[in-house]
Formats: sequence, structure tokens, C-alpha cells
Amino acid sequence: MLGSTHGTLTTDSRRARVIACGEQPGPAVHGRPAEADDLDVGGRPLYTDVPDLDRFFRPESVAVIGASDTEGRPNTGVTRQLIDWAERVGARLHPVHPTRPAVFGIPCVAAVSELPEQVDLAVLLVADPLPLIEQLAEAKVKFAVVFASGFAETGEEGAAAQERLAAAVAQSGMRLLGPNTNLNAFSSFREDLDGPGIALITQSGHQGRPVYALQELGIRLTHWAPTGNEADLETSDFLSYFAERPEVGAIACYLEGLKDGRSFLLAADRAARRKVPVVAVKVGRTETGARTAASHTGKLTGADTVVDAAMRQYGVIRVDGLDELQDTAALLARAKPPRAEGVVVYSISGGTGAHFADLATEAGLRLPPLSDAKQAELHQWIPEFLSVANPVDNGGHPVGDWRGRKIIDAILADPSVGVLICPVTGPFPPLSDRLVQDLVDAAEQTDKLVCVVWGSPVGTEPAYREVLLGSSRVATFRTVGNCITAVRAYLDHHRFVAGYRSPFDEAPRTPSPSFRKAQALMRPGQQLSEHAAKQLLRAYGIRVPREQLVTSAAAAVRAAGLVGYPVVMKASGAKIAHKTELGLVKIGLTSASQVRDAYRELTDIARYEDVSLDGVLVCQMVERGVEMVVGAAHDELFGPTVTVGLGGVLVEVLRDTAVRVPPFGEEQARDMLGDLRGRALLDGVRGRPPADLDALVEVVLRVQRMVLELGDELAELDINPLMVLPRGQGAVALDALVVCR
Repeated sequence: MLGSTHGTLTTDSRRARVIACGEQPGPAVHGRPAEADDLDVGGRPLYTDVPDLDRFFRPESVAVIGASDTEGRPNTGVTRQLIDWAERVGARLHPVHPTRPAVFGIPCVAAVSELPEQVDLAVLLVADPLPLIEQLAEAKVKFAVVFASGFAETGEEGAAAQERLAAAVAQSGMRLLGPNTNLNAFSSFREDLDGPGIALITQSGHQGRPVYALQELGIRLTHWAPTGNEADLETSDFLSYFAERPEVGAIACYLEGLKDGRSFLLAADRAARRKVPVVAVKVGRTETGARTAASHTGKLTGADTVVDAAMRQYGVIRVDGLDELQDTAALLARAKPPRAEGVVVYSISGGTGAHFADLATEAGLRLPPLSDAKQAELHQWIPEFLSVANPVDNGGHPVGDWRGRKIIDAILADPSVGVLICPVTGPFPPLSDRLVQDLVDAAEQTDKLVCVVWGSPVGTEPAYREVLLGSSRVATFRTVGNCITAVRAYLDHHRFVAGYRSPFDEAPRTPSPSFRKAQALMRPGQQLSEHAAKQLLRAYGIRVPREQLVTSAAAAVRAAGLVGYPVVMKASGAKIAHKTELGLVKIGLTSASQVRDAYRELTDIARYEDVSLDGVLVCQMVERGVEMVVGAAHDELFGPTVTVGLGGVLVEVLRDTAVRVPPFGEEQARDMLGDLRGRALLDGVRGRPPADLDALVEVVLRVQRMVLELGDELAELDINPLMVLPRGQGAVALDALVVCR
């Protein structure tokens, strides 16, 4: 263990105050001043309040500013929809228009100041909302919605206008949705559906339509938050709020960008603590997608590898398509936690079962063979020549009589089975009708997950429309891919939340003894020399080779004798990034004459290349191990990030790396190694001994502590190579690059 420098270990840091260490309290956390205990050692928030949005979604009174009933005007259709919505939720509606006595027969007031009561929600149907913000604040309006576009999504001028709007809202104490949003929050939701439902967050209104349409299949939708440009209320606000709602079984998101990475992680952390699944489509995987998203919403999309890693750290299930979003969210909202992780595929065709099993296994689902006793039981009803090991092939005929239900019940009774999946590639009535009815009836009697893939392209068959869709206990899919994606997400989610511990609870709040040593080495705006960079690593307990910095050939020879032959000699200077390419590294030197010659050659090359040196490093030579890279960088969206991967001269070619966003604990650090394609190299290959994984993880955690404490002072850190020695022998940072912000 690392003691005070461990990335997740603290002693009495929960009681410590950042201001006691010379730090100042951070920015306001969702409308209240941030307490020092709410901040980590780098001044980043560790806690966020949950906004009270009850009166936004269920207001008692609503003002519609710019209301109209003139046919052909855009505001007229909006006004009509708001009137219908207010009636459904039981809210009193007050139209506001300077010249109209009434709108749709409802008495109208000329200005906000003339409203007959304090309203919960104001809907602004005006092109320029800014002049109204102060009036709404004086009237003590709680929430406002701005539909108008022409803000950050249009470029610099629009972004400046949005900043003015956001500043006015922040001063007002009111909360605002938009601008550039729509009417989706005021859609009609079915009230006849019960059970846990889906709460929907979208940054593009049309992209939420498939999830909204799930209501027609009997799946409840509880809320819809179309966040638009997020000048004030953002995705993380709604995520935190929905995570606390008892009626919400899952949260589905369509995200084009994130306003603030830290706020998003805190909201995702809240959902993980409460075991509420979050499923998200996040665009921006490609350069084209990222550019389009930025032009649409005016927010940072974030480096996609960092976004992906951050989501996985907090259990956010990232999917690609809207069809996957709806199917996965629907399953997670309604399915009970699994009793076991084993998946059994049950079909009427050996080909269907084998095909599905291939795809499911490749996707990471576990299809355990059924026990000999269970197979013998199934062969009471299934011919002996058919395989029932898993997949279970019934041959077709047993589903048409009493045997079909017996088979299903026997599979579900197996304690190793948590999920039963029955792919039906096409309808074959009346057998398929009897099959799905048996599956529905069995699902009603078990707490295990029963899934059906109804592969018919038509989808009008009574077995599908009336039987399967009429059941809230059977999860029905139209494609094999979506079924596998959803089931994998279901098992992954429950495994994740079962062992989840929030990293924010254990994040360091006070600086370690290493911090002041490190600060003295930082040079704002400059790159450190290798010698200075290694001093920074030493300050955080990261092992480096024995070495000395010398400025003469004679001193180099003396240093080599002290370090011990063989040695490595390297030019050291603040502006040298790639020493090997310039010929500024000499390895395997075994004599004083070689050391003298190497010193002269290195200094000659430096003069020729016009590279300024602070000296030449004479270093211990370390050979036996696996070359890794451990680094840190500053992400525009999430701040400090930590990376680990295969290192050496081919690091930029192999690009085999994993990234995490601090804070994270030892388990996440070990998971990073599992993400690497070359992970097997660390276990020992071709007769090589296993590498010291504990030492590698320790370095990752020490680097995390460094970036948490140095925060924005550190732009880039690159330990390459980090030589990970055989098990029990540690890890040594052979080279390091540090760039200060």
C-alpha cells in the first residue's frame, strides 16, 4: 500500500478542510456555495445537490409568454399544446401577450408583472428571451423554458449571446431549460401503464422518438427532458433527479456533448449508488460525428476514448443505435436482478440455437452446459438424438403440446440459469402460438429473465402483437443483436452495482507530503528535462534507475563507476522530446573509454541539432521486463486523465492503451490492464516470467495521486518506458516527459 500517496487512500481527509491547506473554497455547486469538504485535493467537486424539478414536470401554474391563437402562426400550435398539457397535469395556465385580451378563450395579461399569482413555470415563445429574465426573477418564477434558437449552435456570436443569457439566469436564482429546445417535456404520457418506467434525456428532440414510442408497446415513459443547448439546466441535473425518482427503472439518454464532465460523473455516480441503470447513445465517435454534434449543440464532445472510459467507470451503458437504446433501456427498467449469470438458449431448431450461441458467446455471454441430470430430465420430453446441453434443441414437435411448458419450467428451475432466451426466426402457427404462450405463462411464475426474439419481418402476427407484447414479464426483441446487447448490459449492470463503491467517497481532500516537493519542480509553460521529470516521479515514490547528471566526460566516467556497469547515457534538456530519433541515447556501455566517447558524441549531436542541454545522464541499465507506458493528460471535458499501455518505441504505432478519469481505485486500475490487447505479455509468454502487476498498478495509482494534486499545473506526463520487472521485483521508470501548463 502507498499510504499517503495512494490514489484512493485517505486517513481523516473527510474531516480535513481544503482551506486549512491554503486552498480557497471552489465554485458554487448547483446553486449553493461549495463547502471545502465537497472538494478534492485539486479543488474539484466531490458532491452535487439534486435539483428539485418537481414543479418543472408537475407545475401548479404556468405562464405562456408570447401566447397566440392566430391560425398559421408557429406560436399558436405551441400554445394549444401547452394548454392541453396544463389541463392533463392539473396546472393553471396564464397567457401573456401585450395586445390580446384573451387567447383560446383564456384571459390574457399584458406583462409578466401583471400575472395574478406566482407561477412555477414560464414558457417563453419569444425570439430574444434575455430582456424577460429579470422580470421573471422579480416575479419569483421557479423555472423557464426557452425554445428560441440562434445561440451557441450557430457560432461565436451565438455563443456570446448564450453566455449573456446564462449569466442573467445565474443571477436570477431561476432555473432555465434551453435555449434551442422543444416541446417534448410537455408530451402526452400514458397514465394507464404501471411498474418501473424509463426517464428520457435527449439533446436532439427527434432522437428520442423511438423510446417515446415504446409506450405503444406497453412500456412506461415517466419523463422526457429535451435539454437543448443547456445554458443552465444540463444532462447531469436531470440524471441526478431521475436517479432519485422511485418510478424510474432506467434512464435513457441521447447525448451530443456534455456541458461539464465532472458534473456528469457525479450524476452517474449517484445513479450507480442507487442501482439505477443509465443507457446512453453518445455521438462523436468519429471526427465527422464530433464536428456535427458541436455545430448542433455548441458543447464539447470530448475525446471519445475518454468519454467511453468515463462512462464505463460509472456503469453507464453505452450503445450505438436508437434501437439498441430503446431495447436495452426497456429490459433494464423492468427486469428483476438476475438470480444467476448463466444463459440458456432454447429453440425449435438446432441451426437457430447454434447460430445464436455463437453470437452470444462472442459477445461475452456465458452459456454453461447443463448438468447431466438436467439433460436427462429434458430428454423425458425431447428425443435422445437432439442436443440439450445448451443450446437446448427440442426438435419442434414438443412445443405443440403439454411437453413444451414442462421443458421451459425444467430449464428455469436450474439454479445455474439466470436467463432463458428463445429465438423464433419466423412464425409457424399454431406451434409458435403455443410456444410463446407457454413462455409468457412460465415467465409469470418465475423471477428469472425470459427473452424472446421474434424474427418475423412482418410483426403483425397475433402471437407477437397480442401475446408477447401483452406481457410485462417477457422481454421481446425483433433482432438477435439487440437481444444480446440488452442481455449483456443487464448482467453487466447488476454485476457492476453489486460491487460498486463510489470513488468520490475516498478521493483525497488534503495534499500529501509529496505535493510541496512536486510544486517546487514545476515550471509553468515549460517542458521539464528528463532529470527534473524523474525528480518529480521520485517525489511521488515512483522508482527510477540509479543515475547522475554530469557536465564533463571525466564526471561521466566517475558516475558510471558509482552507478555500475553497464550504463546508459542520455542527453538531458528541457526541450528534448524524442531523444532516440536524434541519436541522443547510448546504451550498453561497459567501459570508461566508451563512456568518454559517448559523452563527446552526445554533446556534439546536441550542438549540431541546436539543442540546449542541462547535462548528460549516466543511468543504471535495466533490461529484464515488459516495457509499458503510464501517462497523464488534461482532457478539455473531464480534466486530468491517466493512461496505461504497451510502451517502448512503438507506443504510437501500437496504440494499445487504456484510460481512466480520476478519482478511481485499485480495482479500476487493474481493470485498465484487462482492457489492453497485449495483456498476455504481462502474464509471461515464450518462457518469460510473469511481470509484477502489483507494482504496475501501484505506479498507475501514484500517477493518479500526482495529477489529482497538481491538477491544472500538469499538462502532460509520459513515463515511457516503464520497465515492469518480473513478479516481486517492482517497476522502474526509465524515461519521463513532463510538460507544465
